Amino acid sequence: MVNQPAATPRLPGRLGNPGMALRDDPRADPRMLAAMAPYGLADPQPPPPVDRNSSLEELLAFCAEAEVAYDAVNDAFTQGLPPVAGVSSATLTIRAMDGNHITLYVARPTDVGSVGSPLPGVLHLHGGGMVLMSATSPTYTRWRAELAANGLVVVGVEFRNAGGRLGPHPFPAGLNDCASSLYWMADNSAALGISGVVVSGESGGGNLTLATVLKAKRDGRLADIAGAYAQCPFISNAYASGDPDLPSLVENDEYGLSCTLMATLSRLYDPDGDHGQHPLAWPLHATADDLEGLPPHVIAVNELDPLRDEGLAYFRKLLAAGVSAASRTINGTSHAQDMVMRAAMPEVYLGTVRDIKGFADWVCGPA
Repeated sequence: MVNQPAATPRLPGRLGNPGMALRDDPRADPRMLAAMAPYGLADPQPPPPVDRNSSLEELLAFCAEAEVAYDAVNDAFTQGLPPVAGVSSATLTIRAMDGNHITLYVARPTDVGSVGSPLPGVLHLHGGGMVLMSATSPTYTRWRAELAANGLVVVGVEFRNAGGRLGPHPFPAGLNDCASSLYWMADNSAALGISGVVVSGESGGGNLTLATVLKAKRDGRLADIAGAYAQCPFISNAYASGDPDLPSLVENDEYGLSCTLMATLSRLYDPDGDHGQHPLAWPLHATADDLEGLPPHVIAVNELDPLRDEGLAYFRKLLAAGVSAASRTINGTSHAQDMVMRAAMPEVYLGTVRDIKGFADWVCGPA
């Protein structure tokens, strides 16, 4: 009997086939692909008409157009969903550390059990690469309501963006707004009826989640945070140069999110490039000293996301620094789809809701 050499396994995604599209990747959840198909989101997208070398005026104009397109798609994914029952909402305005005013959107369950029992609090920071989107998007309004319906008090922050209709306010404006909102929540925990605060957000909001924790440590306010739950965080700033330690930037490039687009829009966050490795701008550059003593973290990533490996790299850095941390990979999904595909993949969507709820109960104490 002749022994045949073992076949060399093909590398996943675009590492094994540089022309592969998301719709052709055998790992992709077919329910997700079916929901994306009407909008062409599983197909390769044309390159943006601007790049990192474009003028700031051109970048801002493109960002404004992109924001409208993103809003339209996200709105479409929430259409037809029934309202979330058992949740009340309120809108507040606070003064931030920079002297500006911030709008906060508070969602809480209407049935909180025994009177006076505090609930875990979540400070929610929306996505959009720190340059676009709004807390008023139906995607985020629903997300806060779904979390609240599961027994959390959720505060969404309308922070300043580096572009779009809430811009242009480069780093650190948005981060300062998020930190101001955290400190306000902690200072008003009794009035809010919360037992602690978990900072949470996805994509650009994942960046701001991790950066807010790092800033709180620098500001001497780390005790204000019970934990951090970052989803698909956008934290490396390696989108123009690449990084061999982050192969998902190649493996999953253009799977609904391209490195070219991320590199282009990220210039609005740091127009002069002065903060390219600043840990408060790009948390993957945090040192062990920055991370030491941080509260518990969960880093959730999507299997088919270009950002997957930077989230996992941050998780490993947390462990090396002695921080209590867990990671979670949502298989079959591309960037942030576990918090978008409520109708198409309810099990996946609600799995993330339950995981945030369970983490908040653990670090803040259950209701």
